[in-house]
Formats: sequence, structure tokens, C-alpha cells
Amino acid sequence: MKLSVVIPMFNEAENAENLVSEVNSALENIDHEIVIVDDKSTDNTAEILKKLQSKFSQLKVVCHKINSGQSTAIATGVINASNDTIATLDGDGQNPPDQIINLLMTAEKTSGSVEKAVENYLFAGHRQKRKDNLLKLISSKLGNGIRRSLLKDDCPDTGCGLKLFSKKVFSSIPHFNHMHRYLPALFKRQGLGVVNVPISHRSREFGKSKYGFWGRLKVGIFDLFGVAWLIRRPCNEHRIKENAQ
Repeated sequence: MKLSVVIPMFNEAENAENLVSEVNSALENIDHEIVIVDDKSTDNTAEILKKLQSKFSQLKVVCHKINSGQSTAIATGVINASNDTIATLDGDGQNPPDQIINLLMTAEKTSGSVEKAVENYLFAGHRQKRKDNLLKLISSKLGNGIRRSLLKDDCPDTGCGLKLFSKKVFSSIPHFNHMHRYLPALFKRQGLGVVNVPISHRSREFGKSKYGFWGRLKVGIFDLFGVAWLIRRPCNEHRIKENAQ
């Protein structure tokens, strides 16, 4: 199996080297690459990442010319990935890289091989014992409850950056700003299943969160109704056509 790990980053200079090193160590027995997209950081994240390429041969760095948001950074990373099997995690270091193994093991148990599993499922991390402040925990629980009620996406924790999926499937879903929070609903729209995998979580060691409570709430309301409309109008001709005789 060949794996591409996609990590969006914005102003994560203090986290970059440790995170790359952890990912590389966690996947030392797996043929992998690490694709990090710097979303036009205003600190020296991009410079640090480029220097790390001489130390880590598996590291590929892509830099945005303008700040475009996490969803666009993830999409850029997937487009530039060399492999079809994609794992994603956040650039803040709160997703322990060794938890990627949990996703891979679950995928293998589900379908016999990871490659076959991602053709039919999205594997989504479900953070256990989250290490976030009380306001973030409350807002996340409220938002997840509303989203699940409206979208029926079978996912208790769409805010978790740890996910495993197929590049081919990802390329077939609609792309829009903030789409990373709705991947389970969008994958279900394509006729795929969603498997939630319990993973560990840890506190942010450096830097600060890029999302505020009110900003996230504001865009979330509009996004919810837009995605609800979208998932009720699927066009999955590739899943209903008969094979040619």
C-alpha cells in the first residue's frame, strides 16, 4: 500500500518540524509521502517546511499564493498527492499522527485491504477525551448535534482532521469553502459509507486556534442549509450504470 498524508498549515512554524517527524516515525513501515500545504502563512512556516525537505525525503511542500482556507488547502494537497489512498490530519499537532494507523487497521478489517476499503467508505476519526477548552467543547457538541440531525451523515465528530479516503472519490465530490467539515455527508452523497474510528486527542502545544466561536457559527449556519440542499440532489451515474456487454 502507498499512502499520501495531506496536512494543511497556516502559521504553524513552531509545530511543523515535530509534526513531520512524528508522521514519518508513525509510518516508518509504510510506503508514504507527506504533502503539506502552506496556506500563505504570515510567519516562517513555509521557510521551515522547505528546509525540512532536505531532512525528510518523503516531504512535499506546496505553497498557496493567497490565504484560501483549510478546505482549499486540503484540496490542493489531495490534487498534488501521488497516491490514491489519502490520510488527512490538522497542522496544529492535536491529532496524534500514530492514530493514522488506527484508521488503516480499521479499513483493512472492513474490506480486507485499505485500497479496497477506501473505494467504498470514508474513515473518520472520532476524538475521545478531547483536550479543548470548555467553550470549544460546548460549541462543537451543539454544532455536531444540529448537523447530524439535519444531514443524517452518521458522523459524531466532523471537526476531527483525521480522515482516510480515496483521492478518486474526493475528486468527484463538490468542492467549496468549509467543505472539510461536511466530508461524511458529501461522501454519503456519492453512495459511500462512513466508518467512525475512536482516536486519541491532545492539547495544542504551540500557536493558537484559527477559528473563533462566532465566526464558525455564522458560516456554519449558511453551510448547513447549502449542504442539505446539495446532498438531496445527487448525480451518481457512475454507481448506477450497467457494465457494457
